[in-house]
Amino acid sequence: MLGDVAKPHPGYKRALTLLNDRFRKSKLAQRLAVLQSAAWLIDVLERTTTVL
Repeated sequence: MLGDVAKPHPGYKRALTLLNDRFRKSKLAQRLAVLQSAAWLIDVLERTTTVL
């Protein structure tokens, strides 16, 4: 939902890394924290891209 505006932002790649690599490599107990971190980062990206 972030669209093409967010793709060049460095946080976009970090969010993808959290949701893919880090999530798969983390233990079951840590996955909730990874998802919360990714959700927070995506929220920040949504707010910054709407300002731009």
